[in-house]
Amino acid sequence: MGREAVVESELVDFLDALADVSGAAILPHFRSRLAVENKLSTAAGKAFDPVTVADRAAEVAMRALIGERYPAHGILGEEFGRERLDAEHVWVLDPIDGTRAFISGLPVWGTLIGLERDGVPVAGMMHQPFTGERYAGARLADGTRRAWYRGPEGARELATRTCAALADAVMFTTSPSLFTAEERVAFERVEATVKLSRYGVDCYAYCMVAAGFVDVVIEAGLQPYDIVALIPVIEAAGGVVTSWTGGSAAEGGQVVASGDPRLHDEVLRLLAAG
Repeated sequence: MGREAVVESELVDFLDALADVSGAAILPHFRSRLAVENKLSTAAGKAFDPVTVADRAAEVAMRALIGERYPAHGILGEEFGRERLDAEHVWVLDPIDGTRAFISGLPVWGTLIGLERDGVPVAGMMHQPFTGERYAGARLADGTRRAWYRGPEGARELATRTCAALADAVMFTTSPSLFTAEERVAFERVEATVKLSRYGVDCYAYCMVAAGFVDVVIEAGLQPYDIVALIPVIEAAGGVVTSWTGGSAAEGGQVVASGDPRLHDEVLRLLAAG
């Protein structure tokens, strides 16, 4: 295997620049009477995947800044697709993760800004401009990993908490509707063992793992832009993010994030049981 993929400090700093422009594009629309479109066709029946002018404006702003500063870099965004995915550096963008919360006036959404180098997530940030919070993490060029928070509470390093037993764990998923019938059965095997199971909050649940308030997040049906930005944050804080089978989570799909690696092993075992 080659050396571990890392990120240069100037690209870590660029996370903040992208957060600034996306936040400026989004905030004027939050808790406004904006129009909401359904990205799913009428053939999908009652399925609902909302998008707003705020989602699109934020991604346009981030793409423009990337093109200006790093024109050779690739981009994978939720709203406007793929550019140069064969590039060494690829930015993975979800302008509003949690659009359903956004259109409901709830502040549990965020902008996900991820960076892959040679296909490996090396830096990421969740920015919530309404609350003024930024959760970030990176594999730094000096070989270390760092996860940090900046917001109304000040600045601090992020660290997951110790939790070796599922009976002591707090677990989140965005919604049980994410799962197929078979996945739901597997999820419920884990849910039956934890201390507390809660639903909702999208990307915030992963950030709470990194901050040491939540122990496990289990989801399915994710896209790369739903998870790439969050992987470096949780890993640098001491946690683990994988697929349900223990592989890379960078392509999305079935994803598990745990604050304690010992807990992660138990979650994977239960998901695979039956």
